[in-house]
Amino acid sequence: GLIFYDTKVTVMNRVLNATVQRTADHAAPEITLDPLEIVGGEIRSSENSYFCQAARQLSSVPSSQLCVKLASGGDPTYAFNIRFTGEEVHGTSGSFRHFLWQVCKELQSSSLSLLLLCPSSAVNKNKGKYILTPSPITYAEEQLFHFFGQLLGIAIRADVPLPLDLLPSFWKTLVGEPLDPDLDLQEADILTYNYVKKFENINDETELEALCAEIASQHLATESPDCPNKPCCKFTYLTMTGEEVELCPRGRHIPVAWENKDMYAAAIRSLRMRELQTPECMTAVRAGLGSIIPLQLLTTLTPLEMELRTCGLPYINLEFLKAHTMYQVGLMETDQHIEFFWSALEMFTQEELCKFIKFACNQERIPFTCPCKDGGPDTAHVPPYPMKIAPPDGAAGM
Repeated sequence: GLIFYDTKVTVMNRVLNATVQRTADHAAPEITLDPLEIVGGEIRSSENSYFCQAARQLSSVPSSQLCVKLASGGDPTYAFNIRFTGEEVHGTSGSFRHFLWQVCKELQSSSLSLLLLCPSSAVNKNKGKYILTPSPITYAEEQLFHFFGQLLGIAIRADVPLPLDLLPSFWKTLVGEPLDPDLDLQEADILTYNYVKKFENINDETELEALCAEIASQHLATESPDCPNKPCCKFTYLTMTGEEVELCPRGRHIPVAWENKDMYAAAIRSLRMRELQTPECMTAVRAGLGSIIPLQLLTTLTPLEMELRTCGLPYINLEFLKAHTMYQVGLMETDQHIEFFWSALEMFTQEELCKFIKFACNQERIPFTCPCKDGGPDTAHVPPYPMKIAPPDGAAGM
């Protein structure tokens, strides 16, 4: 926390460039994707997704071949080249950016099961935010999480922000920072947080009985074995994926009473913390990330800084974009149609600005920083900087 973000980025960039393993005399790996598998934006099977197509083809490529130098002016060197079946595309930049954009869409949809919409989304808190799906994983799923980690590292080396919306708890676990049992539970699952708090704040047995009656009315409690007409809760709870689990051995047969209600609340909180940390999944993600960038770098970054470096800002800063725009062949910022252009963009919503950036640069987000800073040499620009505005190619008056 005592080091400025820009200083951390400078050190990080030096380390990344010092750990390049694929030199210029080695050809980039190439994968072939079939766009017909996702015609109309609908993926009939997860195996047909760009994510799984790429994971299968890159599984046999040594990770050293994906460790390239940082993007620094001109068209960057990408970890791999992409060829679309039936399409002839000039250059590699557009295809690569489109691939990362499509993959992020797939990850945050029902077509893949690696990410789960956080439960708080159901009550409009942290709407659209995702976490790693907290469930036991197969070997195949472990490989997909490993590839997901590799993509995070690949995006950092390419300086292409990923449009991923993940909860802070993901970034905390990724950089090795402990989770806050109160704050992170509230962020991820506000309903469970409120449920736990009710049991923690009970003052007497009468209140406990009233709470159990309230829960019984919501079909979450059963009758007490000692008093058939008296509702009670058992030591069970639903996981984030909707499965009922026992919070302790024989939990289905243990009623919640005044003597153990604090243990019950603590067990639910502990269950959610384990689900947010998802050790198996996160180990695979970190292993994938570590095959592309040195994991020691993460110890210097806060969770927010890691998110900014990987995903950029979720909104478009128009002033920042304007400062990194070049005007070609005699055009000037003071030309009337250029002023009209910026005036029009100023009226765009953030959603519309993201669509404009996608149209112009084939990515929804722009990097949080640019090597040129403000006014450096053009050679220091990294795509999508500078955005270039040029006259039309047609003849005058057309």
